[in-house]
Amino acid sequence: MTRYGGDLKSWNKKEIQKETAFALRDKFGLDLLEASIFARRGITDGGELLYYLEDNERFMRNPFCFSQMEDAVDRILSALEEGEKILIFGDRDVDGITATVVLYEQLKRMGADVSYRLPRGDDAYGVSLDAVEEFAKNYGTLLITVDCGISNNVEIQRAQELGISVIVTDHHNPPETIPPADVIINPKCKDSGYPFSDISGCAVAFKLAQALRFSQTELYKEDLCLLNVRDESVVECLKLRNLSRGKSFEKDFSSGTLSLSSSGLLDFLRGEQIFVWDAPKVSQALKDLFGTSVEFNLFDVRPEAAKIIPSLSRASLEKLSSVSKFAKYCAQEGTEMSAFFNVFVTYLEKKMEKSSAARSLANERDLQLVALSVFSDIMPLKDENRIFARRALDAINKARVRPGLVELFSRQGLLGKRVCGRDLGWNVIPALNAAGRLGTPEDSLRLFLEEDPAARESYAEKILSQNEERKKLENSSWELLGGRPERSLEKFGGKFCLVVEEKINRGVVGRIAAKLVQRVNVPAIAMTKIDGVYVGSMRTARGVNCTDFLDSFGDIYINHGGHSGAAGFSLTAQNFEVFQQKLPAVVQGLSLNDDEKEAVDIDAELTPQYVNDGLLKVVDRFEPYGNENPELVFMTRGAKIAGGQILGRGERQHLKLYLEIGKLKWPALWWDQGALWKTQFNEGDLIDIAFNFQRNFFNGHEEMQLTLLAARESC
Repeated sequence: MTRYGGDLKSWNKKEIQKETAFALRDKFGLDLLEASIFARRGITDGGELLYYLEDNERFMRNPFCFSQMEDAVDRILSALEEGEKILIFGDRDVDGITATVVLYEQLKRMGADVSYRLPRGDDAYGVSLDAVEEFAKNYGTLLITVDCGISNNVEIQRAQELGISVIVTDHHNPPETIPPADVIINPKCKDSGYPFSDISGCAVAFKLAQALRFSQTELYKEDLCLLNVRDESVVECLKLRNLSRGKSFEKDFSSGTLSLSSSGLLDFLRGEQIFVWDAPKVSQALKDLFGTSVEFNLFDVRPEAAKIIPSLSRASLEKLSSVSKFAKYCAQEGTEMSAFFNVFVTYLEKKMEKSSAARSLANERDLQLVALSVFSDIMPLKDENRIFARRALDAINKARVRPGLVELFSRQGLLGKRVCGRDLGWNVIPALNAAGRLGTPEDSLRLFLEEDPAARESYAEKILSQNEERKKLENSSWELLGGRPERSLEKFGGKFCLVVEEKINRGVVGRIAAKLVQRVNVPAIAMTKIDGVYVGSMRTARGVNCTDFLDSFGDIYINHGGHSGAAGFSLTAQNFEVFQQKLPAVVQGLSLNDDEKEAVDIDAELTPQYVNDGLLKVVDRFEPYGNENPELVFMTRGAKIAGGQILGRGERQHLKLYLEIGKLKWPALWWDQGALWKTQFNEGDLIDIAFNFQRNFFNGHEEMQLTLLAARESC
């Protein structure tokens, strides 16, 4: 019988068509191993691949894709002109704190009379009536929510009654009835206009900050029009506003049946600034089509763009469309007009970048906060989120760490090492969250806003101390539960887990819910009771949507909201009874995805000679890892155990093996599997292994190591 180690006994390697891998390799310049992994993961569409292969900010989406972004900017600009008081209301977690910092810093740079507020102590999530009333008494007139607000109907209605304008920026799932705010910017709202819904609350605030920075340029609200004559007779035009695509026009004038006056072209161009690529050529084409009686006032982009990008000096639109990066990834981008649009926007953005170093620095620092929010709120590591994270990590690893982060990095041993998303998730984010969990989220916020380095050092020390206290609270709260998780799981037929414990600290309810999911692998809720109010947090597993689950109970909450994967709520004592009564029927209707705990998905099988440092290139290609982009799993056969040792004390003991694979020897760490040494695996054994290939940074030295996920005796 084959001997297995660990819990993962099913090794799945999805079959792929070789032709698919070869096509990806040839089209996108990948090596065959990378192309095979993309194919095995089902990432074959160019529009999706773009975000794995590119990390330039140019590939981020225009903030004015949000249909109400211009309204938000105009309302803020009006507040600045009138000297109005502005309040930013955020949330107590990392996403809310970073969102508050991003928007607060931008408004301060613009000279705003702005303050901020976060939930305090045992305050509920979201905007409070107390905050609204207090702001009104202080003659405040503009409230901007970040990472909250989409469920605060009552509070926002009250703000309106008090003469306070409200701009909601949020990313949580909207309720059936949205609040009566002046402006709502939320990618999950149906009419948002934004093409990617899964960005964090901080990313939404960043988009608003970007739009505000753009409003300080001469291009804000400028209506521009691009014109091109293709194939000697096809006139195509595209309108732009805030560098975002608008209406288009395309007509073929070759047949002779279409006149200029009846075509609608003149009406389309009326009042527009018209930009062309290679004015002499376009002018001649227009004269050939319409004669000399109509004069077009054209501005030639090519010579100006060539000053910023010299390689464009003699390029035609036809050539640009054939070499366009956008076109490589998206077939619809392979037209001359698309190439014109993309190079035009790139030219203007580079021009603005050169003219404003402060704007570039603000973007870079903001993106480091956005990256924290991406990992803290477990956003899917796809689409735009990948560029947010990659740009941030690139700046961090080039020693351009923003103030606030640098003080935390220094104390956590992260300065001088190559930082990845795992470092942010394991070290930085829990520390920043600790302040909010203990009721003082302002400590984390001030860490980023404080200008005095000594004060930032003090906040960093305090936050790390709070994190140690948070760990103790979490452990003591967890110990209170005993065997209740298993009893609850049995009560709900193995489909759900609910634990209610009044002694659980409010600040760690979410962490307890997450640990319940880890323990029982079903959706779980942890609840506590504060001043007669039940406060709960839900985490999910196996495909259950948290907000849909909570919505199914009807209108019983004081407040509730969240994402598909995590949500929070509060209940009166009376409605808690209603919740308990309805819960069995709601759980009965749950449909859980099959449990895949007993499987490991293999991304690539490697012969021994391919297990070398060259794998780093492949691993780095797929960074950052996280939600919807798990770490690459490699497999190799016939690794020889050259030695081993047990690490750790107490219940958690780990196994460190030294493996000979081909001509190289590798350290291999196997978490929680210390008991396997000398019982199932011994020195000299030949084993097949499934593993991650990772950097290990210790005592200032970086080395590569394998992290084992599963092993079995070689046949």
